[in-house]
Amino acid sequence: MRSNTFGKQFTASALALAVSLGAQAVTDEDIMNDHNTVDQIVSYGMGVQGQRFSPMDALNTENIQYLQPAWAFSFGGEKQRGQESQPMIKDGVMYVTASYSRAYAVDARTGEEIWQYDARLPDGIMPCCDVVNRGGALYGDLFIFGTLDAKLVALNKDTGKPVWIKTVADYQAGYSMTAAPLIVNGKLITGVSGGEFGIVGTVEARDPNTGDLLWTRPTVEGHMGYVYKDGEKIENGISGGEAGKTWPGDMWKTGGAATWLGGTYDPDTDSIFFGTGNPAPWNSHLRPGDNLFSASRLAIDPEDGSIKWHFQTTPNDGWDYDGVNELISFDYEEDGKTVKAAATADRNGFFYVLNRENGDFIRGFPFVDKITWATGLNEDGSPIYNTGNGRPGNPADADGEKGETVVAFPAFLGGKNWMPMAYSQDTGLFYIPSNEWSMDIWNEPVSYKKGAAYLGAGFTIKPANDDFIGVLRAVDPKTGEEVWRYNNPAPLWGGVMATAGNLVFTGTPEGYLKAFDAKTGEELYKFNTGTGVVGTPVTWEMDGEQYVAISTGWGGAVPLWGGEVARVVKDFNQGGTVWTFKLPKDRVASN
Repeated sequence: MRSNTFGKQFTASALALAVSLGAQAVTDEDIMNDHNTVDQIVSYGMGVQGQRFSPMDALNTENIQYLQPAWAFSFGGEKQRGQESQPMIKDGVMYVTASYSRAYAVDARTGEEIWQYDARLPDGIMPCCDVVNRGGALYGDLFIFGTLDAKLVALNKDTGKPVWIKTVADYQAGYSMTAAPLIVNGKLITGVSGGEFGIVGTVEARDPNTGDLLWTRPTVEGHMGYVYKDGEKIENGISGGEAGKTWPGDMWKTGGAATWLGGTYDPDTDSIFFGTGNPAPWNSHLRPGDNLFSASRLAIDPEDGSIKWHFQTTPNDGWDYDGVNELISFDYEEDGKTVKAAATADRNGFFYVLNRENGDFIRGFPFVDKITWATGLNEDGSPIYNTGNGRPGNPADADGEKGETVVAFPAFLGGKNWMPMAYSQDTGLFYIPSNEWSMDIWNEPVSYKKGAAYLGAGFTIKPANDDFIGVLRAVDPKTGEEVWRYNNPAPLWGGVMATAGNLVFTGTPEGYLKAFDAKTGEELYKFNTGTGVVGTPVTWEMDGEQYVAISTGWGGAVPLWGGEVARVVKDFNQGGTVWTFKLPKDRVASN
């Protein structure tokens, strides 16, 4: 295959294969029904609600030991680093992204490459937490993904040729894009990364066929949102709240609240759920107030971007706990009534269950072993701050350039970070990839400068235990009970999937794809992929056989920001491969 400025072109045979395999367009109906289908995966989260639960049960606790590799596809080159992508499947073709803003189409039966696209990244990109990409969106005949220089790229899904490219924000100001886009009712919904650079978080909707902007919703109070028609702003913008109300002075102008993990969608309430990141800078003494809408979950109207409700998990965040972690819709029965709920496991160490119709707090509880910044939650879900030494000190109160250091549990990388949890409709449990670590954290003076890190803090991360850091937890959202746990030596940094076969899948930095009994937590299967796993598994049916796939390749934030934890993972090898497994037809019947 010869190269051009966009990436790899294809041979005539590969092009014929692409056309024969990928002829069907992806519809809104396909996307909205993705959680029920087994022969395709056309949404990030295996369904727009993000439950990551498959109704397939051909592969189960009785035959999981017969799962075997079918093929492995290398991303190639020297661009290894963290591979956090979730693969998509449509008509026998796998679509997957890789580090450094690359995209691939692969024959899902054989692992043969159909096309490859390499974004032309400029010098000077500023990704905070590795050069990762978490996936793309399929719609019509397009595969759409974001790049590290804050662009959106729409490719013809059958040929890999660019159809349109749009600049979303200024990468020189610290903006980037790493999350998978979301398709809702014919709209392409995206966020932005860059919270450590004093950017302003935004949720935007575009026409997926053209990339034209439909509406924009900044996530820092004081910034106005707008609806667009024929490329022009409609004069009555969407109120962004009163400037300076929960931010002092002009701090709102560089307030952070990045929407860097993307969103989920709830058809029942017609709401897009987005989380927002830390307020900027980290030094909370410079911005007294709640700093809305940072460290929050937002319910957004997909028609115009207006905020229906918000729930803030860490007001005046002083620990970089963010609030971006996915909000997953689910129903449960209580007192003979169906509760329309949504749940999130926050970086701050608390698990929250909300009423997804209005954002009201239902319950919350710690899901990690130790929390020091707060002593609990109030009746409305707001934190009860530890007023002793829970918050790092104000540099203005110190003689030097450094405020008082505190030891905080969890560390800023969170009780749970970006890695998506899963919800089983069978067990009613959430399966949470989490970590037990602490940090020494202190504040420093800082001022905003375009394109420069805007922290005002220093830190050192430490393991909380001698023999494990990562914990895969099964948690009952109705009671807060930890039903089972699996302790892992290294931090867990990959996503989780649950299936109707009573299985829970995840990967480890040590290189293993693992499967557990969803009810008991018994480890039933492991396969060494040869490099750390920080991707998210998926499963689908093809030709009467159940397949499982996961992107592998060690990286992400841990080796870059992990402090003393980095010593635990310093010898792990990088990589870049999609491993695909299947259960042979003759093993479907349990033995």
